[in-house]
Amino acid sequence: MSSTNKLRVLVVGCGNMGASHAMSFHTHEGFEICGLVSTGASKEKLNQALGGQYDLFSDYATALTATKPDAVCISTYPDTHEAYAIAALEAGCHVFLEKPIADSLAGAERVAEVVRKTGKKLVVGYILRHHPSWMKFIEIAKELGKPLVMRMNLNQQSHGYMWDVHRNLMKSLSPIVDCGVHYIDVMCQMTRSKPIRVSAIGARLTDDIPADNYNYGQLQIHFEDGSVGWYEAGWGPMISQTAYFVKDVFGPKGSVSIVAKDAGGEGKSDSVESHTKTESLRVHKANINAQNEFTQEDEWVNLLDEPDHQGLCDREQAYFYDAITQNWDLTDHVADAVNSLKIAFACDESVKTGKMIELN
Repeated sequence: MSSTNKLRVLVVGCGNMGASHAMSFHTHEGFEICGLVSTGASKEKLNQALGGQYDLFSDYATALTATKPDAVCISTYPDTHEAYAIAALEAGCHVFLEKPIADSLAGAERVAEVVRKTGKKLVVGYILRHHPSWMKFIEIAKELGKPLVMRMNLNQQSHGYMWDVHRNLMKSLSPIVDCGVHYIDVMCQMTRSKPIRVSAIGARLTDDIPADNYNYGQLQIHFEDGSVGWYEAGWGPMISQTAYFVKDVFGPKGSVSIVAKDAGGEGKSDSVESHTKTESLRVHKANINAQNEFTQEDEWVNLLDEPDHQGLCDREQAYFYDAITQNWDLTDHVADAVNSLKIAFACDESVKTGKMIELN
């Protein structure tokens, strides 16, 4: 730590998520930003937004050596996650790493091994784990009995800047891997059961992406307890906005759904702010009487005071700070991040081979 007893953090990647995390560090009394790193002009723009006082770097290795940080926040494209995280850990830094943990399963396992070896903290950016209404959604789902049926999607009619972002992401990963890890993680939390097999389909709807990738995908997961779940993700200017925001779970005792009336509105499918908005949970009980009529009205759990996207990033960085300063055991956290990526890559394999994949 620095002489002020603040954790000195190097922010690597200054785009959407990097800028939000930097704002969190800038306002958190326990952190002190020691540098901003990006290859392009985003670091200058971000530095200006934060008051213009931070050191800027175009090269990550140079910045790591020059600043000697206590912690590194990595919000770059997924193909750099493994190398950047390992370099930071081996330099004695704690790491906050945007999901996914790496762009391959072997890479994710290598990162986890270096975490074990160095004893440093690794927090992976599973933002929904810090969202009060998603936590409530998972809690209610667990009360619906078994098996569960979990239906989720996030299709994005991306254009302008977001289409640039998505095309860059698809240089290394498909939408169902990059985005799917969030929702696979949610399904695993809801069932607390072992996924046993997956199947998936995909389609390449544009020549703007690598020949071996696809910008629409839908995955299906079978769990040991009989639960099943699907997740669908499509990116691009051709994607339909009809039913693009589905978050719905049902079991023997009823159902719970996220109903995002505003965030699900016209023209918002590629808005990062909209992706974390839930607004309301609709809870339905399956109880019926002798005439097969429902005995209970649906309950609306309104969460209009939920944190916005910046508020969620603030919660993530507060969690990162506490994990470091209170020496939390993050073994399960890292294992879950590797596991959700393992499942996502099995789904990717299913798309590419046309076969159902058994998980060991």
